[in-house]
Amino acid sequence: MPQMNMIEAIRDALDVKMGQDKDVLVFGEDVGYFGGVFRCTAGLQEKHGLHRCFDTPISEGGIVGIAVGMAANGLRPVAEIQFADYIYPGYDQIASEAARLRYRSNGDFTAPLTIRTPVGGGIYGGTTHSQSPESLFTHIAGLKTVIPSNPYDAKGLLIQAIEDNDPVLFLEPKRLYNGPFDGDPHKPAVSWAKHELGDVPAGHYTVPFESARKVASGDDLTILCYGTMVWVAETSAKMMGVDADILDLRSLLPLDIDAIAESVKRTGRCLILHEATRTSGFGAELAAQVAEACFYSLEVPIFRVTGWDTPYPHAQEWAYFPGQRRVCGGIRTIMESQ
Repeated sequence: MPQMNMIEAIRDALDVKMGQDKDVLVFGEDVGYFGGVFRCTAGLQEKHGLHRCFDTPISEGGIVGIAVGMAANGLRPVAEIQFADYIYPGYDQIASEAARLRYRSNGDFTAPLTIRTPVGGGIYGGTTHSQSPESLFTHIAGLKTVIPSNPYDAKGLLIQAIEDNDPVLFLEPKRLYNGPFDGDPHKPAVSWAKHELGDVPAGHYTVPFESARKVASGDDLTILCYGTMVWVAETSAKMMGVDADILDLRSLLPLDIDAIAESVKRTGRCLILHEATRTSGFGAELAAQVAEACFYSLEVPIFRVTGWDTPYPHAQEWAYFPGQRRVCGGIRTIMESQ
C-alpha cells in the first residue's frame, strides 16, 4: 500500500476524481502551474489540462461565487482558498448562496461544491496565517464541515466531499501536511521520516461523514478532538499515563453524536480539545451536546483546552497553541476533580 503525507493524499484524491469525472474542476490562487502554496495541486494542471485546473484572481468572494455558479449548472468544482484566514470575503457567498441553494430553489438546484482551505497554527504563520474559523461554518445550515487528521482520512473524506451533492468545507490542518505532530514545539514541521507517513490505498475509496474515529480505547476519560489536536491528545494521554478514550471527530457537521455519547456515558469524564479561540469555539457546541446527552453519566464537569481569546500571536505561538504541556494540565485537572 502506498505511503503518503497529507499533501500527497489530498493531491491523489483530486487526481482520482478528476480522472473519473470530467465535471470535477480545481481552481484557486496559484493552484495551476505553481501547484499551490503547499503543493497540494502540483502536476494536476499538466495532467488534466488548463481548463480543469487553473488559477484565479485574488478574490475569495469571486472564487466561491464562480464555484456556486458552476455547481448550480452541473459541475463539481473544488475551490481552494489559499489560507482560511482569507476566507471571510467569501463568507457571504458560502452562507447565503451555496449553503441555501437547495432550500431556496425547493430542490431544483444543488451546490455540489467543495471548498478546501488550510487551517491552524504551529508553523509560525502569525496572526493572518494561523486561524481556525471552523465554528463560524458549523453554524450554517446546509453546509458540511470536515477536518481530517491523517493522510488516509484526508483522501477518503475529500473524495466523499467531492461526490456529495451539497457544499462541503474541507479544512486542512497545515501543521499536519508533512506528517504527524505530537504537540512538541521543538520538532520541525517538515522532514518527517518516510515510516511516519500514513498508509493510503491507491484508487478510489471514501470515508463517510458523521463517523468519528476511535484513536485509542480507554475507561478513564473521553477526549474529543479533531485535526492537529488528535496527535497532541494521543501523546499527552500517554505522557500522563491515563487510559483515555480518544475520538477523532473527523466531521464536525454532521457530527457523530452517537459515538460521543457512548464514550462519555462509559467514562464519565470529558475533555474537549481544539486549537481555535475558546469563546464560541466548536468546543462550546460539543460541551452543550455532551451535557444534553450524558448529563446523568458525568462524574465531573466537562473541561476544555483551547486557544486563547486573542489574535494568534507570532512571537508567543507556543503559549497560545494547546500543546503537550497545556493538554497534560487539562488531563490532570479533570482526573483530580471529584
